[in-house]
Order: sequence, then structure tokens, then C-alpha cells
Amino acid sequence: MRAVIVAVGVAFLISLFCTPIAIKVFTRLKAGQPIRAEGPAMHQGKKGTPTMGGVVFILATVIAYVAGHLALTTLPDAQIAQVEPTITALVLLGLMVFSGAVGFVDDFLKVRKRHSGGLNKRGKLLGQILVGAVFGVIALYFPSSMTDELGQATNTETVGSTTLSFIRDIPALELTKVGAVIVFIFVVMAATNGVNLTDGLDGLATGASVMVLAAYALIAFWQYRHWCADPNYTQDYCYTVRDPLEIALIAGAAAGACVGFLWWNTSPARIFMGDTGALGLGGLIAGMAMSTRTILLLPIIGGLFVIITMSVVIQIISFRTTGKRVFRMSPLQHHFELAGWSEVNIVVRFWIVAGIGVAIALGLFYSEFLAHVG
Repeated sequence: MRAVIVAVGVAFLISLFCTPIAIKVFTRLKAGQPIRAEGPAMHQGKKGTPTMGGVVFILATVIAYVAGHLALTTLPDAQIAQVEPTITALVLLGLMVFSGAVGFVDDFLKVRKRHSGGLNKRGKLLGQILVGAVFGVIALYFPSSMTDELGQATNTETVGSTTLSFIRDIPALELTKVGAVIVFIFVVMAATNGVNLTDGLDGLATGASVMVLAAYALIAFWQYRHWCADPNYTQDYCYTVRDPLEIALIAGAAAGACVGFLWWNTSPARIFMGDTGALGLGGLIAGMAMSTRTILLLPIIGGLFVIITMSVVIQIISFRTTGKRVFRMSPLQHHFELAGWSEVNIVVRFWIVAGIGVAIALGLFYSEFLAHVG
């Protein structure tokens, strides 16, 4: 727990105090956010607000991860099995950094062209597929090599699983490794696009991501406390995952970094996360679902992202099949803007929806544990 707290604190402070520096730098570089002409008219006043702020909390997360590992070296010997950086960290931080890199290219092109159209859809899609494929292979083909004092393997798990999961792996839903990598790619694409579509109002995607990441930090730490690979854990019911403390540390660090960024991103935003931040957060959230073996729980934990994504899907299908729109504008948050809701009201109410999804997911996760040990 000490390492997780250190990571959260370091990430929060870096993000809080470095974001103003980023605001000045991006303003000087004229890296302002172009606004779509077809978007809500009230958004035109946001034109020129610095974008690509996701760079700050991505770097804060990586630095906080290192700080958390330094804190791990002070723990008792029985608890330092994960002091060395792991493949799990490579996958999670890699998904965040390289998904963010795809978004950075998109943001850079928008700023350079002074137009809201950045990287084309095909380019962004190919970037997401490539990132998902590379880290999917790493997650599925590199098992842990943890050993006990006698040199015997105590954990040979991979970061991802060849079995679909809800609260844990579902044996009846076994996949091949190739099939599991394909699922990994799909989850990465779904999560990155879900967060990206949610990022449209000041603080909306940032606040929702804080809740989702905090939930994964709790889930992963609970798995660490009831970990099958822990030689000191004596109960029969445990979680078969790889490096849960790493997962908790990274999720906590990312949540802390987002809270620090939210200080400056809340309405009226002084900086936007841009696609850099939205795709980076989406990639990390996808990795959290895969590494904690809670893939099918992700739509509940990230319920707000699902609702907003579905609003876009429904709008497109309705317009192409009937020529009529279900919503005044999609994604859903813009529908409520045109209905007369204030931006702050929409953001807070959508945060409540996000919180409800997180609460339901955590309740399901914990009730499953109680059902087996009670």
C-alpha cells in the first residue's frame, strides 16, 4: 500500500504543478485547439485553448511508477517479489504511452493545419490496431518467471489471458493465443475510442477516468492481498493474475495524475488533454481490464464511455437507415448542450453516471469474493 500511495502522491504533484508550465509552453507554441465548425456554437469560445495536455499526466504516471518502485525497496522481504520492473508494467505503460503517441500525431496535425481534422480515420485506426497487436503479443506470449526460495516456479502467468473473463477467467470461454490477441486489439480500440468520444466538455473525460482508474487500483490491490502466487496467503480462494501490485501502482499513479490535471482542466478549462490524453487513458484502461482478468466487467466500470459511444453508433445507424437523427447532436453530451443544459451540469451529472457504473462493478467484484469465502 505504501508504494501505491507514494505513486499516487508523486503523480498528483507532478501533474498539478507541471500542467501550468505546459499551458505556457503550448500557448507560446500556438498549440491551440481547433474547434469544429459543425459543433455546438458555444464551443467557439474555446478556440485556441492549449491542447495536448495529456502529455503531462502520461509523463507524470511514468515518473510516479518509478517513484513507487523506489518505495517498494523499503518493504519487508516477504513483500518485495515485484520490486523489479515487470512485463506487466511494460504492457500497461506501453499501451498508455504509445496510444497517447497516436493521439499526439492527431493533435499535432490539427494544430499544424489549424483545422479540427487531424489524422484521418484510417490512420488512427491502423495506429490503434498496431499498438494493440504489439502489446497484445507481449501480454500473451511472455509468462512470469517468479520463483520461490527453492527456485521452483510460483507464478507462470502472462499479463493477458487466453480465456475471456468477467470477475475472473471463465474456463468455458477459452480462446487460442491468436484469438486472445484479437480480443486484446478490440478492447484497446473500444476503450481508446470510448474515452476519446467522451472528451468533449471541460473535465468530463478526466473526471470519469479518475473514477475508472481508482476502481482498477482497488481491484488490483485486492487481488494482490488475495494472490495465488503469494506464499504467505493460505486461504483456498485466490486470484490467478500476474503482478497485481504493479497494476494497482500504475492505476493509482494514473488516477492521481488525472486529478492533478483536472485542477486545470475543469470548467473553464485552461488546457485540454487532446487525443494525446484521451487515447493514452483509453489504452491504459484497456490494459487494466486485460491484466486484472475483468474484460467483461469493463463495460460496467466504464459505463459512461459505453453510453456515449452507443449514442454515436445509434445516431449513425438511424441517420443512414431512416435519414432521421435520434439526438440533436452526438456524442450524447452535445445533445444535452443543445437542449439547454449548462456545461457544468452535464459534466457533474455524467460524472454521477460514471460513479454509478464504478460502484456497481466494484459491488459485483466484491460480492463474487464473498460468495466463495462466506
